[in-house]
Amino acid sequence: MVANSPLSTWESYYVIVGSSAAALTGLQFVVMALVSGSQRRAGNNEVSTFSTPTIVHFTAALLIAAILSAPWQALWPAAIALGISGALGIAYALDITRRARKVTLYQPVLEDWIWHSILPLIAYVALAVAAAALPRNTEPALFAIAGCALLLVFIGIHNAWDTAMYVALVMTQPTQGANAGASAGPSAGSSASASLPSTNSAEQSAAQGVTQASQSDR
Repeated sequence: MVANSPLSTWESYYVIVGSSAAALTGLQFVVMALVSGSQRRAGNNEVSTFSTPTIVHFTAALLIAAILSAPWQALWPAAIALGISGALGIAYALDITRRARKVTLYQPVLEDWIWHSILPLIAYVALAVAAAALPRNTEPALFAIAGCALLLVFIGIHNAWDTAMYVALVMTQPTQGANAGASAGPSAGSSASASLPSTNSAEQSAAQGVTQASQSDR
C-alpha cells in the first residue's frame, strides 16, 4: 500500500477484518462436520443454499481486505476490482434467493430470508455502488466499503451459528421412524415372550394326556 494513498489509513482496519474473515472460515468447516455427523442428512440444495454462502461471504470480506491492502498507484484499479466483486456478489445473492424457494427439507422463515437473501444483497449492491464512487468521492466510498466488509463478516457469523444451532437442536434428534421402531422392539419382544408360557402349557397338557392314556391301556 502506497504511503500517501488514502487507503493507507485503513490498513489496520482491513488487517483486522481480513484476518477475522479468514479465521472464521474455519468455523463453517466445523459446522459442516456437525452436519455430516448428524442423524439427519441435508440435501445438496440445502447445503448450497444455507451453508456454502457463508464461506462465500467470509471469502468476499477477505477479498475486499486484500484488494484495499494492495499497493495501488491509483484508485481506479481498486475500484474496478471491487466493482467486479460487487457485481458477482449481487448475482450470487439473487441465485441463493432462487435456490431458497426450491428447498424441500426445510421451509425458510423470515429470519432466513433476511440473513441469507436480503442482507447479502444489500451488502453487495452497496459494494458495487461504493466502488463506482471510489475515484470521485473517496472518503465516503471507503467508509461504505468498510461497512460492507464488516456486514459480510457479521452475516457469515450469524449464519454459521444459526446452522450449528439447527444441527444441535433438530438434526441430531432421531427420526420418528427410529423412535417407533425402538418403542415397538421391546413391546414385540415382551409379547413374544408372553406367548411362550401358553405354548409350554399346551405341550404339558398333551404330555399328561398321553401318560393317562397309556396308564388306562395297562
